Parts: sequence; C-alpha cells; structure tokens
Amino acid sequence: MSRRKVAVIGSGNVGATTAQLIVQKGLADCVMIDIIEGMPQGKALDLSQSTPLEGADVRVEGSNDFARMEGCDIVVITAGLARTPGMSREDLAAKNNQIVRGVAQKIKQVAPRSIVIVVSNPLDIMTSIVWRETSRDDRRVMGMAGVLDSARFRFFIAQKLGVSVKEVSAMVLGGHGDLMVPLERFATVSGIPIHSFLSPKEIAPLIERTRDGGAEVVKLLKQGSAFYAPAASVAIMVESILKDEKQLLPCCVRVNGEYGLKDVFCGVPVILGREGVERIVELDLTQEELAALHKSAESVRKGMLQLK
Repeated sequence: MSRRKVAVIGSGNVGATTAQLIVQKGLADCVMIDIIEGMPQGKALDLSQSTPLEGADVRVEGSNDFARMEGCDIVVITAGLARTPGMSREDLAAKNNQIVRGVAQKIKQVAPRSIVIVVSNPLDIMTSIVWRETSRDDRRVMGMAGVLDSARFRFFIAQKLGVSVKEVSAMVLGGHGDLMVPLERFATVSGIPIHSFLSPKEIAPLIERTRDGGAEVVKLLKQGSAFYAPAASVAIMVESILKDEKQLLPCCVRVNGEYGLKDVFCGVPVILGREGVERIVELDLTQEELAALHKSAESVRKGMLQLK
C-alpha cells in the first residue's frame, strides 16, 4: 500500500503548525511548499528532526516546486496574506484572490484528484475560487472554518461554566465572518443543553466573542493572526479523511439545495470520509436560525460579486 501524502501550501505560522500536527499524529508524509526560498526547506528539516522524539515514521519535505504536490491525497492551502488590526476578512479578498487562484491552477495541473482544504481568508470566498479553478467537484473542495469557530464557542462555554472542554459540544454554521451562526440551541455540556446552565443574557456575550474570535487574537498579537487553533482544526479534518472516520464536522462547502440555499459556499454540517464530503447533514433549524444562515450565505455571495 502506498504511503499517504499531504501537501501544505504556505509555510507560515498556520502552514508550519498544520504540518507539525500532521507529523506528530503520524497521519501522512508531508510536503511543505512555499515561494520563499529556504523557508519550507528549513522548517521541514527542523520538523524532520523532531520525528524520532515524536515516534513518527513519516517523511517531511520542503520545496519551492509545486510539482511536489503530485500524488498527494490532500492539499491544504494556507498561502496568502494574514489580517492586520482593523482589517476585516472581506478586506483581504482582492489581495488574496490572485495568490489562491494561482495555487488552485497549480493543483489542477499537478494534483487534480487530491482533496483540497482551504484555510486562506476570506475563507468562504477563497474556497469558492478554488472550486471554480479546480475540479468543480463538490466532494473534494472544502474550507476550514466551522471546526475552528465551533472550537472557539466550545472553549468560551467551558470557560464560563468552569467545566472540561471535552464535555462541551457546539456547532457554528454560516460564513466565516461577523454573520456566522453559533447554534446555541444545539450546544450542550455532557449532553445537557447549555440553557440549563446559562441564561440567554449570559450566552449572548459568548456568541459575540465567538464571532469576534479571530479579530480578538489579531488585536492582541498586533502582527499576524491566529494559527494554533486553525492548524488544529485542519488536522482534525485531515485525520477524518485519511482514516475514513466519517466525523460530523461543520465545514465550508458548496450548498446546492440544502437549507434552501443555491450554489453558494458556507459552513454546514458534513460527514468527512475517504472521499471528502460524503454528505451534507440538514439540521432541523428554527425559522430564526435558518434566516440567520441565509443572511450569512448572502454575505458570501455578495463578496463574490464584489470580487468579480
């Protein structure tokens, strides 16, 4: 059986940390690709030297050649500019459009059968661009956002209640931006709805902080943006695909009929397995929740039109 292989495009903080987690988990051989000469090679060498300590018998390679993506099972796109304080995800669209479009064209040439996970912001718009430029296969192009936003919501709930994060389950749908839709009705602590512990007035700040999660990190860092939690979110998705675990995860995918939405990319619950997005799961949303999801998706659609 051939070894599994994952390419990470971009060797900045998110890309390098993603590669580190893939290696530490022993999920696959990893190739880090970046246009900056020496950076992916140096980080790959450093990461390779950690494998004896991690007990991970996987190979790590750094390259400036996109041809090294050939034969990859998964390609993770982290390339692009990061947000700076005061910059919204939408402000990044024009800046990252050409970068991500170029990467997508390389994937189509070199690794057309790979499953692509997009991390570059603005996430939903960049995922749509990759889908248009590559295979237009709804199963094999997805964006990482819902897993991250849900993790942030889970952490804030656990922090507020003083309970283990392992006991908290939550899901965030919609676009990866100010109009994301944290589903408080589905959030639980060991299966018990959070409404049993918290009043609506106490939950509201947790939802707002989840929506501002990335901006809060950017403001504190002053230079750069979040990377530990985003990388961990990608690693969860990669693991579910490579191990065919069929985890139910909120991911940015093309919705074409589900939830009453048509031909738009936004975060919805999906089953992730060997073939990528194996199916979209339709939750029984209230009219208010569904309206919020539609509003979020419409924001993504408008962003695409503005970019064009």
